[in-house]
Amino acid sequence: MVRQLARGMGSFFKDCGCAKPTKCPHAYTIRFRNGLGKQTEESGFSTQDDAIERLTLIYAERKRTASSVAEARRELGRKTVEEHAKQWRPRQRKMTEYSTAEHVDSSINVHIVPRVGSRKLNTVTPVVVERFLDELEADGVGRGNQVNIFRTLKAILRDAYDKGAMAEDPVKGVQEPEYVREKVVIPTLECLKRALALAADDLMLEIVMMAGCGLRNGEARAVNINNLVADNVYRVHEQIHSNTHKPAKLKHRKVGEFREVPLPLSVREAIECYEKTHGATREGYLLRGPSGYYTEPMERRRAGALFKNLHAEDGLTMYGFRHYFASNALRNGIPITDVAEWMGHRSIEETYRTYRHLMPGSISKAALILDAGLWAAV
Repeated sequence: MVRQLARGMGSFFKDCGCAKPTKCPHAYTIRFRNGLGKQTEESGFSTQDDAIERLTLIYAERKRTASSVAEARRELGRKTVEEHAKQWRPRQRKMTEYSTAEHVDSSINVHIVPRVGSRKLNTVTPVVVERFLDELEADGVGRGNQVNIFRTLKAILRDAYDKGAMAEDPVKGVQEPEYVREKVVIPTLECLKRALALAADDLMLEIVMMAGCGLRNGEARAVNINNLVADNVYRVHEQIHSNTHKPAKLKHRKVGEFREVPLPLSVREAIECYEKTHGATREGYLLRGPSGYYTEPMERRRAGALFKNLHAEDGLTMYGFRHYFASNALRNGIPITDVAEWMGHRSIEETYRTYRHLMPGSISKAALILDAGLWAAV
């Protein structure tokens, strides 16, 4: 059953197939043309009055929309994805110089523009976006990277959609790529000892900071004698960024923010020994290179040589030494909330997803503990 309203207002109907649709409990659907002239449907109206009221509001809004606005929307729809991305990008002021902005620019320039940059906005549909994701997968782009690329494209297209460039949501129903976390390879204590014995002094100190204090690579490259704020506390407030090769703020932190981590005696002694042997810069940095700082390419060359001689488990990387810190802490009963804070994770969920298999507790163990407590009370 379909009932027409005044010309141009649209219609409302039930698509349930009931013998007496006006009396059945199913909701009404309305059909109308939006501001761009595209036929559109909305559902979920419990009564005819609700459907008519919504159609009336839509019709009045369309009448109020000036022809110049409609033309501006059509003009925007004729722009390409690349053109809109260039206009969209400078308006994202919440991005940081060293982290999110860099990843977004890479997503746009390396992946989005080459694949769909020339496509006009008003021709982008969910099918187009699905094919874009299929291309990323076929080209071997990692799932974690796919997620970031899709989120950037989605933000660009949604911005255009909100401004009226498309009649329909171009990412409606498109599911975000599922991020499959890579296997966490954690070195054994014996492997850690061999690595420290084989590594040159600068790489050795970086490994010590990662395995002993849970620092990320860039944070360990920025190891500084002035960060020893107590006998057993090390303050982390910056990193040597992997792309700029200069000091930068911490990941997930604002400029000036820091975190403090436990400083084991063995780590403190390694720092003091390195300073005694090699000295420190005027600013207190211990590791350094030709540019003044110990950079990611320098680390990569040294680590490559180390792992060739180490004969470690397949998949072990420098980041594995940070995993060692988490493993050592959790296996010795340190609360996961503390470990998450020391490692600088955005949330405890990130820590739990990565290291939950290392938690000392289990259902079986918990049952035994609870049972013992119950018998003691009897």
